[in-house]
Amino acid sequence: MAVPMFNLAPNLSVSRLCFGTMTFGEQNSLIQSFQLLDHAFYSGINFFDSAEMYPVPQRADTQGRSEEYLGRWIKDRKIPRDRVVLATKVAGPSGQMTWIRGGPECLDEMNIAEAIDKSLMRLQTDYIDLYQIHWPDRYVPMFGETDYDPARQYSSNPIEDQLHALSRAVDAGKIRYVGLSNETPYGLMKFLQAAGSVKGLQKIVSLQNSYSLLCRTFDSALAECCHHESVFLLAYSPLAMGILSGKYFSDGGPTDARLNLFRGRYSEGESRYNLSKASLTAATREYLLIAKKFGLHPVSLAIAFVLRHPLVASAVFGATKIWQLEEVLNACHVELTSDIIAEVNKVHSVYPNPCP
Repeated sequence: MAVPMFNLAPNLSVSRLCFGTMTFGEQNSLIQSFQLLDHAFYSGINFFDSAEMYPVPQRADTQGRSEEYLGRWIKDRKIPRDRVVLATKVAGPSGQMTWIRGGPECLDEMNIAEAIDKSLMRLQTDYIDLYQIHWPDRYVPMFGETDYDPARQYSSNPIEDQLHALSRAVDAGKIRYVGLSNETPYGLMKFLQAAGSVKGLQKIVSLQNSYSLLCRTFDSALAECCHHESVFLLAYSPLAMGILSGKYFSDGGPTDARLNLFRGRYSEGESRYNLSKASLTAATREYLLIAKKFGLHPVSLAIAFVLRHPLVASAVFGATKIWQLEEVLNACHVELTSDIIAEVNKVHSVYPNPCP
C-alpha cells in the first residue's frame, strides 16, 4: 500500500511519513544508509529530513555526513530531483558545536547564507525544498525543560533579520519554503507577523516540533496558532526515541539502541527521554497495554496516534534497520477507533507529557 500524501504548501506534496536521517554517518554506514533510503523511497516515502549538524551525537569529525549520504544516494541512484522532497536545517546558537561557524553565535545573514550553501554542496542539489531553523536564536526552554526563565535571555538576532536572510535565499532559488523547529507560540507568531507586515518576506509553512503519546505539548497554544495561520506540524520523535516501541522494557533494551549506545554522550536526548523518570515508564507501560488489548503493534499505536491529528502533515521518524522501517510503514495505514483514543486520553490525563 502506498504511503498517503499531504499538500504541505503549493506544489509541495509530501508523504505522511518523513524519513529522518540523523543516524546516517554514526549508527548507519553509507551502505546501510543507502539500503534504508532505497527501501523507504520505493515504499512510497518521498520526504527526507536532515540538518547541517547531523549525525547525532554531534561531533566535529562527523558533522554534515547525514546530508552528504543523502545527497550521494540521490546522485548514485539517479533519483529525479522532483521525485524527492529534501528538508534540512540551520543550527541555531550553540556554545557546544564550535566547529559549526564558531558556535554559531547567531543566526544572522552571513551564518544562514553560509549554512545554506554548504548544505546545498553536501546534498549535491541546486535547491532545498524546505529549509528550517533548527532551534531559535534566543533562549527558550527546550529538550525536557518546561519553565521559561527571563534571566536566561540573551541578545539575539532579530526575527525580521532572520526571515530577510531566508527570503533572499528563496528569491535566489536556493530554497523553496521556510519552516521552524523547536519553536514556541511566541516565536511562531512573531515570524508570521514579520512576514505579514513586510512585503517580500516568506511565510512559515511548517513547524517541526516533538509530538507523540508522551509529548502532546503542541495540542494547546501551538495548535491554535497553526490552525488559524495554516501552518502544519512535522511531528518529530513520534516514537519518543524508540521508547514507545517497548524495546527498553525487556532487559533494558538492545545494546545498540540509541539511549544505550550513547549513554552519557547525548545530553539533548537523555534530558527529555529519561528512562529513570517514573511518569515516563508508567505512561509507556500503559500505552503498551492499550496496544496489546486492541491487537496493535506498539509502533502502530504510536504512529497512528500522531497521524490522526488534523494539523500533522508528516511524522518525522528514524530507523537504523529495515525491519524498524517496515514497522513504521505498516503503521501509517492503521486507524484508531474512538475506544482506543478514549483509553489513550485516560492515560494522558494521569501522566500528561512526561517527555516535554
